[in-house]
Amino acid sequence: MTNYLGLTEDDGTTQEAVAVRPKVAPVKRSTPTLSVAPQLPVAHAPQVQDAAPIDRIVTITPRFYSEARAIGEYYREGNPVIMNLSDMEESERKRLIDFASGLVFGHAGTIERVTSKVFLLSPPNVMVSSEDKTAAANASLFNQS
Repeated sequence: MTNYLGLTEDDGTTQEAVAVRPKVAPVKRSTPTLSVAPQLPVAHAPQVQDAAPIDRIVTITPRFYSEARAIGEYYREGNPVIMNLSDMEESERKRLIDFASGLVFGHAGTIERVTSKVFLLSPPNVMVSSEDKTAAANASLFNQS
């Protein structure tokens, strides 16, 4: 074996072992079949004229994260939801905002911060117009001139 590997010199007195390899049938390799899914049309948000009229806006002031289910159920029914998170602890408030963000993303809606602890969840059939905030901030309610 050392001669075969070239570690020693062959003086010709040793007999070489013949290695016998068993015959193995060649492996048939099949070409993987690619299946292409048919092109589906991109889902678009429903147009405002096609949507049912909005008969209410739901306001929820949760105290615990376990109340997230009620928010999700109202939103899935197509109702805009105002979440007032001022009564929640910071850690649960973050979890609920993450939940609401995923909820509106999954239903192609929007989420807007109204104040630091109040959020508006709008379904895709609801258009929320945001007026020019600088003009509103500069306007004075009691300006009678």
